Amino acid sequence: MAARTSRHGAAPGARGGSRRRRLPLRLLLPVLVLVALMAMLMLRGYVHSEILADFRVQPPAATDKVPQKILEGGPVIDTRAGRTESMSVPDHHLVLTFDDGPDPTWTPKVLDVLKKHDAHAVFFVTGTMASRYPDLVKRMVDEGHEIGLHTFNHPDLSYQSQTRIDWELSQNQLALTGAAGIRTSLFRPPYSSFADAMDNKSWPVTEYIGSRGYLTVVNNTDSEDWKKPGVEEIIRRATPHGGKGAIVLMHDSGGDRHQTVRALDRFLPDLQDRGYEFDNLSEALDMPSAHSSVTGADLWKAKAWVFLVQASEKVTDALVVGLAVIGTLVIGRFGLMLLLSFVHARKVRRKRFSWGPPVTEPVSVLVPAYNEAKCIENTVRSLMAGDHPIEVIVIDDGSTDGTARIVEAMGLPGVRVIRQLNAGKPAALNRGLANARYDIVVMMDGDTVFEPATVRELVQPFGDPKVGAVAGNAKVGNRDSLIGAWQHIEYVMGFNLDRRMYDMLGCMPTIPGAVGAFRRSALEPIGGMSDDTLAEDTDVTMALHRAGWKVVYAENARAWTEAPETVQQLWSQRYRWSYGTMQAIWKHRRAVIDKGPSGRFGRVGLPFVSLFMVVAPLLAPLIDIFLLYGIIFGPTEKTIGAWLGVLALQAVCAAYAFRLDRERMTHLISLPLQQILYRQLMYVVLLQSWITALTGGRLRWQKLRRTGVVEAPGGIPAQNRRTRASDDRRPVA
Repeated sequence: MAARTSRHGAAPGARGGSRRRRLPLRLLLPVLVLVALMAMLMLRGYVHSEILADFRVQPPAATDKVPQKILEGGPVIDTRAGRTESMSVPDHHLVLTFDDGPDPTWTPKVLDVLKKHDAHAVFFVTGTMASRYPDLVKRMVDEGHEIGLHTFNHPDLSYQSQTRIDWELSQNQLALTGAAGIRTSLFRPPYSSFADAMDNKSWPVTEYIGSRGYLTVVNNTDSEDWKKPGVEEIIRRATPHGGKGAIVLMHDSGGDRHQTVRALDRFLPDLQDRGYEFDNLSEALDMPSAHSSVTGADLWKAKAWVFLVQASEKVTDALVVGLAVIGTLVIGRFGLMLLLSFVHARKVRRKRFSWGPPVTEPVSVLVPAYNEAKCIENTVRSLMAGDHPIEVIVIDDGSTDGTARIVEAMGLPGVRVIRQLNAGKPAALNRGLANARYDIVVMMDGDTVFEPATVRELVQPFGDPKVGAVAGNAKVGNRDSLIGAWQHIEYVMGFNLDRRMYDMLGCMPTIPGAVGAFRRSALEPIGGMSDDTLAEDTDVTMALHRAGWKVVYAENARAWTEAPETVQQLWSQRYRWSYGTMQAIWKHRRAVIDKGPSGRFGRVGLPFVSLFMVVAPLLAPLIDIFLLYGIIFGPTEKTIGAWLGVLALQAVCAAYAFRLDRERMTHLISLPLQQILYRQLMYVVLLQSWITALTGGRLRWQKLRRTGVVEAPGGIPAQNRRTRASDDRRPVA
């Protein structure tokens, strides 16, 4: 598609070349968004124990290095300030302890039962759960319960270094402070049991924990509720004998705890009737509260942590929903494309299929050209080799490279050159329309070549008087490079397969600028080609739909166009396309509430275009983000399998599209890499377009670098062009 400059401003020049180049905001912001999304996923993996988690459990070891009074003592172990002491809960006092929470389902039920029976307990929370459910931690504190640490990720500390132990404690405290504004001096090691289970591996950890100012709390009565033995059995195991005091181990997280809740509702009143008191630990031992308030910078740091965790949860949930949406859209779109493309191919390839009476009258071919000196001769010669009567009008839009002189020097009959000051492609096409002799007008780009049958095939659908415009089959001519091959896949699969689907749905969104045909009698009532958007081809196609005209696809009207050969050129082109499409959608938005043909297009065509050309590509990088996350943090096999499944579906669609277009399958070798890299490119381009639209920015045109190497198969080769063009070829950026 030939680029223009004056109306939209010149591309940034090289003035001030010595100035340091800065990364533009339009590039920086998409990168920052991707980095932020990855950071949110990493944080989510961290608080869900998917990152840095250690699930090893130490087997029993010898006990000869553990003081005998600890092995034979109570469940509260004090190794602070060099002490080696243990304590027990007084008779007729029970300290209920709940590990591994808070859990959003079961912790509130446990708290409700405790409140119902006016009982207190100690909750040993993990940092991961406290970070995710801070409101439950705050409720525990507000209702008079005591909080203890249970590490952040729940590892067996006997395997960990002192640095890792400090990190587990500090992160656990950070989560607790952020949730309830307090610190605690109580600690329970994961996988702990009774005091007599202390061994040579766990005792050094207990000593170190005490040196950090913590009181270690194990238990001496285990309800074993995690085994789900039944309500009666939980009550039996949790009940101490002979009126003795006890620290009872229960769980409010880690699975289905309905038996624990039911047992608790019976256990509490039964033992209260027998004279037991249910206290938190400091109450039972008549010692100062384990809680201390946190203020100042430490409090705000902790609150910021909890805020970020909550944000990561919400962002991740949104990403998962987005991934489900994009997965459904991708699968649904592919299925619809395959079905409707098959129907379209069967329809137009029937032996007796006809659009109507054969179209044999001459047509006008408009070739807008701006600085197309390297391509224009190929373009014009390909037209003159055609088998349908035509007149050719080359509209030179203020070229500075002698484009018009080249055409005039060819001296071909039926070829006219119209010169105008640089005014943009829509103005050039309208100038050509005003000078065209015939009602059917073919439009093409100055860097495109036609096959001999292209014009004839392109105009045959006008045998149907309801057809106002026809989209041709645009193909990539310079597919010998990797980036050219990728665009070839995109054109065959993404554009032409789409057009078959849109043809059957009656909502073709775009007549490609490289190869399209119009009734002049259809264009004139809508004002011709509009310069309201940067995608004048999409704009005019939508306007024709709204005016009640049919827009169809002619698969045999093949045109060979020169695609961008560097990432920068591809970026510029797709940025303009996506931004122009967004402009066209916005311009025709009222079609959604219109009646008649305009309303039908607005309620079918606009949602399809918006969904598949604007929204879906913006969400597509989620596939690769979750792929990377799943490979690193698991489940690796399922993640790779799901991604390969999506890729296989894309490969099936691509292979079918290539078969329909009679293309060689060898180019599909690069499909996996094309899918990964193109998603990121289209994401950045679309995000950049959104930024431009939302900020009211003005998109500047950039002239794509042309080489003039594209020729139609079987066409007449350009004279003396190949050597000149080859000097300008550049490798893929």
